Amino acid sequence: MAVAETQLYAKVSNKHRSKSTSVLLESLLTKGFPAHTAQKALAATGQKTIEDAAKWLHSHCNDPSLDDPIPQEYALYLCPTGRLHNHLQEFWKESKRQCGKNRAHEIFPHITLCDFFTCEDQKVELLYDTLKRVGDSFSQCFPPSISLTLHSSTSYLGFFIGDSHANTLKEFAVAFSSEASSLADCHVKPCLKQLHLTLAHKFYPHHQKTLEQLAKCINPGETCHWVAALYSRDMRFVHYQTLRALFQYKPQNIDELMINAGDFIYVDPTQQSDVSEGWVIGTSHRTGCRGFLPENYTEKANESDTWVKHREYVFVTASKLFTRTENEPNVKLNGEVHSPSMSRSVTNLLSLQNATLRRGVLVMRHGERVDQVFGKSWLQQCLTADGKYYRADLNFPSTLPKRKDSVKHFEYDPPLSCCGIFQSRLIGEALLDQEVTVSYAYSSPALRCIQTAQHVLQGLKLNQKVKIRVEPGLFEWTKWEASRAIPNFMTVTELAEASYKVDTSYRGNFPLSSLVPSESYEEYVSRSSAVIKQIITACPSKGNGVILIVGHGSSLASFTRPLIGLPARDSNDFAQVVRKIPSLGMCYCEELKEENKWQMVNPPVKTLTHGANAAFNWRNGIVED
Repeated sequence: MAVAETQLYAKVSNKHRSKSTSVLLESLLTKGFPAHTAQKALAATGQKTIEDAAKWLHSHCNDPSLDDPIPQEYALYLCPTGRLHNHLQEFWKESKRQCGKNRAHEIFPHITLCDFFTCEDQKVELLYDTLKRVGDSFSQCFPPSISLTLHSSTSYLGFFIGDSHANTLKEFAVAFSSEASSLADCHVKPCLKQLHLTLAHKFYPHHQKTLEQLAKCINPGETCHWVAALYSRDMRFVHYQTLRALFQYKPQNIDELMINAGDFIYVDPTQQSDVSEGWVIGTSHRTGCRGFLPENYTEKANESDTWVKHREYVFVTASKLFTRTENEPNVKLNGEVHSPSMSRSVTNLLSLQNATLRRGVLVMRHGERVDQVFGKSWLQQCLTADGKYYRADLNFPSTLPKRKDSVKHFEYDPPLSCCGIFQSRLIGEALLDQEVTVSYAYSSPALRCIQTAQHVLQGLKLNQKVKIRVEPGLFEWTKWEASRAIPNFMTVTELAEASYKVDTSYRGNFPLSSLVPSESYEEYVSRSSAVIKQIITACPSKGNGVILIVGHGSSLASFTRPLIGLPARDSNDFAQVVRKIPSLGMCYCEELKEENKWQMVNPPVKTLTHGANAAFNWRNGIVED
């Protein structure tokens, strides 16, 4: 392509596609919106259309901070497009699947040119003009390709920019910073240190080798247009956690937050200690309102999901315009862009990694227990005057298993509710759909855990093949026992007579007599570490067979962290983590036998989310006032 045509393409690519801010502002003012809130709405929506800004204003009509003169924060990023971007997205997806989420997943692939700075709402359009002018002045000297060299350490993986190209980018950042600071009266600081494109950050050290292997599948010399993009974020919520609503929630009380599916909610982790279990308090990104909402209606989102792109400048060079061949196009699969060359590289790597089948350990919490629904006095609700059990609600089990001692021992060793049984079988069926093969099954001696293991195995259609090994060492931290004593569990013989598929020949690593009431946190951590190691040793590899461990909320951290080489959490942090683990929450670890270590990866199935269903008396409100 001729140089003149290249310049024309660049001009078209970087032409403002939206009305000027003054035209948008005038339109909002004629609709009766005050000037300061209209400017705030334009800044919050990227100053693109009247409709976007008007919708934002209507959504924020009850926002208590609507009149506060708090500006947005802005940053200038250099972002890749084209095949290189597709390769990076493939890496993002695969690294998250194999190694879990790290800090790099919070933001899209980019090179930071100017870090976040504030700009008054009425002066934001001057930033757009600055980006256009500085972009035009650098369009001819912008490198046709940027030199990227892979760099790795125990907590960072990414591409460093070659010195000559980095100098050009720094000059561009300095020019933007200088002109923006002068025209828009804001302090913009260009990045003058080592420029880089981060691939992974703050990951577990034992994931370094896997991440390096995935990164080597990326060809940094692939075709790419680089785009200088201006993004903004709400500066009030920089250090908050961002959640995404999975379902709609309509408030039942005045202090609760209305959310729609897809809404983003800002949550301050430091304000959650006094909130009731299962709830969080947060601020809606869509409305600006604050209130309580059920935590299981949400999932964690990325930090950049709420950011707004304002303007971009596309750097187009003649050598790049027709470098894509028709023999290897980008294709869309399931709505996502995939690059065949990257997919082949990742596929080859996965084939290599899966050549040796790996052992796995699936640790899960038990299903819903009856006292979780009906309270600690649940048994009193189900006993007749002569001490016989009856089903007071359909969520109570139809019968209780027979035991030689008093039925009252179930008070401190409660069974699953009927919903808990359904949950457990559903998880087993989901594992079967994912072709998960359980070779060994271990359970805490608590009845709710044994029942969970039994119904998970039933869902897997393995209840006649795999017997449950009842391991007292898997019981939860005894300090949390309400009775301040070790519960009187059913014996293995009683369990077998009640048709539970337990291994009567198994002798636990920790006899029941070794469990100490109100043990210290250090004692619990030591017990957990010892028992998981003994279980691993006792279970020789059977191809890719999984060791199923059914325990308590505390089990997910206390058994997996020592397995993957992480120290125990502080006891206060540990308690905060455990209280958020739902019924049948699970963690999955797989063995890297060649490296003599284990790593935590995504579980083979998702957990189960559902809402509450309160008791109902037909007399109240239907017949009687």
